Amino acid sequence: MTDAVLAVLCLLILLWAITSQLLSRHDVTGPLLFVVAGYVLANPTWGVLDVDVDTSLVHRLAELTLALVLFTDASRVDVGGLRKAVRVPARLLLIGLPLTMLLGTLGAYWCFGGIGWALALFVGASLAPTDAALSVQLINDERIPQRLRLALNVESGLNDGIATPVVTLAIALAGTSMGLSSGEHVTVGDAGVELLLGVAIGVVVGAVSAWAINMSARQGLSSASTRRIATLAVAIGVFLLALAVEGNGFIAAFVAGMTFGYIVRRPISSGSEESDKAIDDSDGTALEVLPELGGELLALMVWFLFGAALIPLVLQVVEAGDLLLMLAYAVLSLTVFRMVPVVLSLLGSGLSARDVAIVGWFGPRGLASVVFGLLGVEALAGSTAQTAVAAIGTTVFLSVIAHGVTAGPVARRYPAEAAGVADEVAEAGAVTVRSRGMLVWRHGSTR
Repeated sequence: MTDAVLAVLCLLILLWAITSQLLSRHDVTGPLLFVVAGYVLANPTWGVLDVDVDTSLVHRLAELTLALVLFTDASRVDVGGLRKAVRVPARLLLIGLPLTMLLGTLGAYWCFGGIGWALALFVGASLAPTDAALSVQLINDERIPQRLRLALNVESGLNDGIATPVVTLAIALAGTSMGLSSGEHVTVGDAGVELLLGVAIGVVVGAVSAWAINMSARQGLSSASTRRIATLAVAIGVFLLALAVEGNGFIAAFVAGMTFGYIVRRPISSGSEESDKAIDDSDGTALEVLPELGGELLALMVWFLFGAALIPLVLQVVEAGDLLLMLAYAVLSLTVFRMVPVVLSLLGSGLSARDVAIVGWFGPRGLASVVFGLLGVEALAGSTAQTAVAAIGTTVFLSVIAHGVTAGPVARRYPAEAAGVADEVAEAGAVTVRSRGMLVWRHGSTR
């Protein structure tokens, strides 16, 4: 990216930051604003800005963004509290997510039969993760029952990491089937080794770094601000370390965040002022602030790149293909392929039909899908790969609009008496959940 592009991005971020509340009242989200800005300002045909999405810098930026998001989302989940309210999120992740991948893959192969099974899997897996930031108005609204907000947040925070190895494998298989050098000699075993390396590196780095930060705070060797810098270094470093040893960087960031968050929240000691500060510093609201803000800042840039690169690609493919077929797949992905698995996974959960419908609808496709799409642009080539990426881009763009504009109205129309019904999560203890760089819900025990 040129200096001019970065300067314009900074100006856009400033304008968005100082008008975000006003925009939200009109159901205009940050992602929607930056997608439109990217398409208008950096369009390859008429745009005044020159953005080359094929450069390694752009792809590393997208990868690092997702890594920061994965680390922050995972570190924000209170594992101990989540154990007591895990039933609905677990159903969505263990039953709903695999079914969504399966239906998305079958649907992509049926709609775009010429792309083959590997690219169909790439599309289905890339569009399986959800992004709660696109429906943050609903998740922030206290009129929505707490357990629904928790379920949507936890699902969004964890499904990126679960989908990542499937997407990685799909890209490798597609590259091999297309005869690309980047895809040669890649097997399911290779993908499994990358996954295991990512898990191992994440556990070790997350645990050791959290222990070191706790020890430093206990001994008075660091300040709160430097410990935040250390957390940012951990989030970036674990991702790059995993890549350096040919492991899965996204899985490493995800596992490291979960491990880091669990260990760093343990009480350090008691009886001294420095110890009290250390405990305050590790309560989940301070240490992760730099990775969180960094992820949010980079995410806006990625949305800009999405509008600048993937939307024109979508329009290019659609001009040469079937517009109705592309739109049909996008609509199916956001409705049938999401809602049917949610309904099946939540059978017997005790949720009302209205609540199941809300969970089913609010599965927006966002940042993770965009990053996966950009990875596909980098690793794959040819018209069939463009079709797969265009399908991802079309679905994400529809999701940005549909979920962004419906989140507020759905929350406002939720029956007040239903939202006031006692929720078992209210007795589950403190659970803090973050979504895409925003504190969307903190629930403390009512006892």
